[in-house]
This record gives sequence, structure tokens and C-alpha cells, in this order.
Amino acid sequence: MTDRSSEPTCILICLNRTCRKQGAAEVLAAFRQLDNSPNITYEGCGCLGNCGNGPMVLVLPARIWYYRVRPQDAANIVTAIVPE
Repeated sequence: MTDRSSEPTCILICLNRTCRKQGAAEVLAAFRQLDNSPNITYEGCGCLGNCGNGPMVLVLPARIWYYRVRPQDAANIVTAIVPE
């Protein structure tokens, strides 16, 4: 098993049809407005395979899933995943 603690964090936000209709673009914009660590990137992506539960967010490399994310959730998600 490899140590992933030094890998940069990537937060993927599904921008496919269903998630986009449920506000995923606004969620991505909220993440990008945060002043965070340079080791975190935010990217829109295609379908994450959980249509109907969106907007979907996937944190890599930890593989942490968030569903029904709202723009106001962005700061709490980042706080939860960034080590102190």
C-alpha cells in the first residue's frame, strides 16, 4: 500500500447533465473562491455515476464522496479534508 499523504488533493465536481441542473456549476465556483492550500485543485468532470444524488463531489486520492452538495458546503468540505 502506498502512502498518499503527500499526494496533492483534487476535488472533482460532476458537471454532467443531472448534476449541472442541480447547481454543480455554482458548487464548483464556490470551491474555486476559497483561499486554500496550493496542494488542492478543483476540477469539473464528467459523470461520477451517481445521477440523482447530485451535485456529486469526489475528493482524491482519499476517495471521499459527498452528495447533494450546495455552494455553502464547500468550505466545510475543505476544512474536513485538510490536515491541521
